[in-house]
Amino acid sequence: MTLANKQQAAVTAAMPASLSAAVAAYRWARDSIGESGAAVYRLQGRNGAPDLYLKHGMDVAAADISDEAARLRWLAQYCPVPAVVQFARVTDPDQAWLLTAALPGKTASELLEANPALGPAVVDALAAFLRRLHALPVSECSFDAGSAVRLAQARQRIDAGLVDAADFDAGRQGWTPQHVWAALQDCQPITPDLVVTHGDFSLENIVMHEGAVVGCLDVGRAGVADRYQDLAIVWRALGELDAGLQQRFVEQYGLLDIDQGKLQFHLLLDELF
Repeated sequence: MTLANKQQAAVTAAMPASLSAAVAAYRWARDSIGESGAAVYRLQGRNGAPDLYLKHGMDVAAADISDEAARLRWLAQYCPVPAVVQFARVTDPDQAWLLTAALPGKTASELLEANPALGPAVVDALAAFLRRLHALPVSECSFDAGSAVRLAQARQRIDAGLVDAADFDAGRQGWTPQHVWAALQDCQPITPDLVVTHGDFSLENIVMHEGAVVGCLDVGRAGVADRYQDLAIVWRALGELDAGLQQRFVEQYGLLDIDQGKLQFHLLLDELF
């Protein structure tokens, strides 16, 4: 048995029967983008059936997958996200599986990597989608992703040794998680401007097709938070490509200027996730 087959067997071993039937006869391919502690597989080739994605995780990752399933179902009422085909979670050991429909198209990151000239069009589509997301009714969203919640989660991750300091941004290479935590304390308090946020609005998590955003991925951190939770992530990503794209995004989103203090706070916070 190959390593890939062993991995597939381990993922399917404790699946409920209905989920096992749903993934039967597909070819599996591991997808390393945006895993966030879980294993992600693209499922293809089942007698012309639509492609699917399967996310599997244990312990902390299982809880994250449960969070994502709940948020996908809520967001589906308002904006394009992958449809939940099935979700299952079992104990002993604690593990979860999330099966979703594949979206058409490519991520914004893939499009810009293949053709940088698409930058302005991609930025305009991203800004339009984020305006739409941030206009969702806060009163209808029960998921709290505000700074108090995120800081508590960050502290737990530091204490559990889950923060990867090697993955810090270039300007913070050599820092420890404790250095980041101390810097965060110096940034507070931040007066929030609460909206429904994606939570990790990176170029890898936005899928586009024929010039429009057709869905967002990895929504396990979605919830009510300051709008800069999303703005900071996409600002950083665009700045790695072209400062002109940053300014275009800000204008298309509808800001007169960017709040550097909020940017710094949310970029620091993101280092701990």
